Amino acid sequence: MVGALVNGPIADALSRRWTILLANVIFLIGSIIQAAAINVPMIFVGRFIAGLSIGQLSMVVPLYLSELAPPNLRGSLVALQQLGITVGIMIAFWLDYGTQHIGGTGDSQSPVAWRLPLALQCVPSLVLAGGTFFLPYTPRWLLMKGKYYREEEALATLIRVRRVPSDDPRLRLELLEIMAAAQFDRETTKAMYPGVTSRLKLTIQRYKSLFVVRHLNRRLLIAALLQIIQQFTGINAIIYYAPKIFKNIGLSGNSVDLLATGVVGVINFFSTIPAIMFMDRWGRKKVLIIGGVGMGVSQLIVGTLYAVYKDSWASNKSAGWAAAVFVWTYIANFAFSIGCVNWIVPSEIFPPGVRSQAVGLAIGTNWLSNFIVALITPRMLEAITFGTFYFFLAFCILLIVWVYFFVPETKGVRIEEMDKLFGGNQGEEDMRRMEAIRQELGITPGGSGLAKKEADVGVSEVEKV
Repeated sequence: MVGALVNGPIADALSRRWTILLANVIFLIGSIIQAAAINVPMIFVGRFIAGLSIGQLSMVVPLYLSELAPPNLRGSLVALQQLGITVGIMIAFWLDYGTQHIGGTGDSQSPVAWRLPLALQCVPSLVLAGGTFFLPYTPRWLLMKGKYYREEEALATLIRVRRVPSDDPRLRLELLEIMAAAQFDRETTKAMYPGVTSRLKLTIQRYKSLFVVRHLNRRLLIAALLQIIQQFTGINAIIYYAPKIFKNIGLSGNSVDLLATGVVGVINFFSTIPAIMFMDRWGRKKVLIIGGVGMGVSQLIVGTLYAVYKDSWASNKSAGWAAAVFVWTYIANFAFSIGCVNWIVPSEIFPPGVRSQAVGLAIGTNWLSNFIVALITPRMLEAITFGTFYFFLAFCILLIVWVYFFVPETKGVRIEEMDKLFGGNQGEEDMRRMEAIRQELGITPGGSGLAKKEADVGVSEVEKV
């Protein structure tokens, strides 16, 4: 949580690219401390340091992907982060399951059984750290740093990631749209905070604007509520306490860990793949509503089975297996829907000047909600048993209603056009400012920065790049 909250200014100052590298260095330090720990406090320190890094990465990676992706593929590409997370969870389980047998599973177990998995965390971190040297800066970050002086570098990045000729008019138009949005953000910031030149004061003002500027406040509310509801639909309660839940429904023996964690990990991974395939075809709202219905039905059935058979699981094995199947069904619906969308929406709906700060706040809210759910779930399972699943069901219903009535569809909307969707740029002064910038850059008639044949292409053509 802390890593995500503090990472906004870091991502703006260092770039998204080098922030990923910094987070990996921090993670390596934390992993080494954990693997080399000689006492429990060392493990706690290592976990805290590694946790800071995970918070940073969970904030900056979707931000980086959304700023590079074309509008028609943005959802699918950002959803790749969730696919990577599910791959990591799945590999981690099977790795831990295998290494726990080193030296035996009793008192003779070797320390290598727990040190090796902690040390192996360094391998993917080293791969990602090395890969950052081959990653481009995002065009939006480059143009956010200055009006024109990094224009050619931004254009080179677009040529590289869009894989089209440098003289393609759609490419130039996309660059100019990004420049216009960045310039508008700078001029609006100057108008809102005249005389503020200190980077620290400006950062504080940007955080403040997220809470007091109406259209930014609305976006932050959507991004944060999405994170809260995601956690309170029960996903990490299921993942963290799956062995206990499976034992409670009458499944016991050596197969419990495999059923509860191993199978959950496999289902989580494979169910994320359809989200990548259909996210930009169906849209965020439809995916969220379908997933909410599937999760809600699953929670309802598990809770009802729990209520009916809680004292007779031993004599009703089929009911226990039915409950297990619907736990897995819940996981599949989560992975397909809100498991991916919760990364996509915060990274795409904010304007350049406050994007990193807003994404940091949203992802920080996710980690805080995660902590709360992990804290209350075991107590709820003890106190209200089957009522725990009805509690999570209520949030599935809330998700469906809230998304249907209050969350706008962002599928295919260019990042630079999100202001129109959320009610920004509607004041006369803002409209005049944006129009002047667009004319200066030659995007609209009357400007001198773009040839007429390029202007005639149309903004919508950019999405075909």
